[in-house]
Amino acid sequence: MANYKQFILVCGGTGCVSSGSGDIIDKFNEVLEKKDLKDSVQIVRTGCFGFCEQGPIVKFLPDNTFYVKVTENDVENIVEEHVIKGRRVKKLLYEEPENKEKLEESTQMPFYKKQVRMALRNAGAINPEDINEYIANDGYLALGKALKEMSRDEVIENLLESGLRGRGGGGFPSGLKWQFTKKAKGDKKYVVCNADEGDPGAFMDRSVLEGDPHSVIEGMALAGYAVGADEGIVYIRAEYPLAVQRLKTAINDAKEYGFLGENIFGTDFNFDIDIRLGAGAFVCGEETALMHSIEGYRGEPTTKPPFPANSGLWGKPTLINNVETLASVPLITLKGSEWFRKIGTEKSPGTKVFALAGAINNVGLVEVPMGTTLRDIVFEIGGGIRDNKAFKAVQTGGPSGGCIPSEYLDTPIDFDSLSAIGSMMGSGGMIVMDENSCMVDVSKFYLNFTVEESCGKCTPCRIGNVRLLEILERITSGRGTHKDLKSLEDLGSVIKDSSLCGLGQTAPNPILSTYHYFKDEYIAHVDDKSCPAGACKSLVKYLISSEKCIGCTACVRVCPVEAIKGEIKKPHEIDQEKCIKCGACYQTCRFGAISKI
Repeated sequence: MANYKQFILVCGGTGCVSSGSGDIIDKFNEVLEKKDLKDSVQIVRTGCFGFCEQGPIVKFLPDNTFYVKVTENDVENIVEEHVIKGRRVKKLLYEEPENKEKLEESTQMPFYKKQVRMALRNAGAINPEDINEYIANDGYLALGKALKEMSRDEVIENLLESGLRGRGGGGFPSGLKWQFTKKAKGDKKYVVCNADEGDPGAFMDRSVLEGDPHSVIEGMALAGYAVGADEGIVYIRAEYPLAVQRLKTAINDAKEYGFLGENIFGTDFNFDIDIRLGAGAFVCGEETALMHSIEGYRGEPTTKPPFPANSGLWGKPTLINNVETLASVPLITLKGSEWFRKIGTEKSPGTKVFALAGAINNVGLVEVPMGTTLRDIVFEIGGGIRDNKAFKAVQTGGPSGGCIPSEYLDTPIDFDSLSAIGSMMGSGGMIVMDENSCMVDVSKFYLNFTVEESCGKCTPCRIGNVRLLEILERITSGRGTHKDLKSLEDLGSVIKDSSLCGLGQTAPNPILSTYHYFKDEYIAHVDDKSCPAGACKSLVKYLISSEKCIGCTACVRVCPVEAIKGEIKKPHEIDQEKCIKCGACYQTCRFGAISKI
């Protein structure tokens, strides 16, 4: 039996795996074997630590040392210095950007200081493919407590009192949904985990499933017991191969240990889980479309009622919750509703996981108490805007959300506060934009995504959003009119009111919010035929200053269409007819002679 004195935790999330963390683990094993240290040091492949910007990450226990941007070439030095000599490798420690201080532990880092990890409690802390590590961290205690000490109604009542609201975007009270499903009549009931995460830039559910799949399995089993279901299905997109593989491993281990299957914990409760792979259709995140896909039909939504709680999969009562919601349930069951309500706000208790991306220094996955302000997330946890540029807006809620300007940075993050300013929580995507972002172009990006992902079933979404996209394309190419601006508002409102499902109903949100808060940019595109942010290629012009240009010809060499002419050591000129506005010359010039207007 090995007597481990040190544990080396290596990030095994998708981001770090793609950056070579697998090779780092192999190298650690090789070096430890060579130095006869395998019996005293254990390598643990974990899930995502969250700090994606600094990956691959290696963490030592018990001294809590946190190494960032580790490569395979660093491993021998880490073993020699840290494992053998007991000295930290300073060059691999995180450096605070402002004061250049080297921080040794993650608890010292601004990125982690204001986080409270509940759904992500085990991600980056355990091996997600070892059920024993989950059990060692109170895993399946909640299921045992519920089956042995609580009635089905008591489990639901505890969830109701906790105030947990669905983390998939809608924010519907989870306990109420469980209650409806329990009361529904049916000889067969289902529990479905919605893991069809499709928002651009979102990777919350993926990270939970990769880093702590048993928390979701336990949450589903608790739901099955509470509502009277004996079968669960995880609907997950096939583009998440690592999450799928770890989920399969976890389900098999849970069956072997008796946490799934028949007579769980010696009771008469039977529950099993299967996996269904989605083909990546964004609309299948909508619960009725998701169910049709599971049944083998085209993923299209249908009108409600009937709601899934009464008539879901194959016409049977069905409970549908997303990954983050289910991962929170074991904690609430084990620790009680009062404990949960102490975190977050009165109407939005608990925490929320966000995928923080865009023009931000600390890209990554963060989990904060509800009520944390946007300012804290962007400037404290996120480390501010990249390259010291000015903050412009933050998009929350993905294609269904809205863009929030700087005057609302002190808005607390919760379901109601975000709705009040024209955005929404969504599943947790959070894209930060700087001064170089054109808000008209941003709305076009999201609408283009929605048009591509529309199932086409209802006319407002199928036709209306295409018309909106055509209007935005006219505006960003300099052909827009004031009539187009009016049409954006009118048509956007009609689509919101008349589309069949949430995808169509919220599709105009990015347009309506950016038009409301950044109307001057839309007007500049129409009246001045210019893009203030310099992002719309059709409206951008590159000019060479005759005073600053020294005729080095660097711009000439990179221009792909030979649009720049001039003699050596003499000012050059750009042929505007030939210029394709790729920006290569602008990026290459070292003398600031080329301007973008």
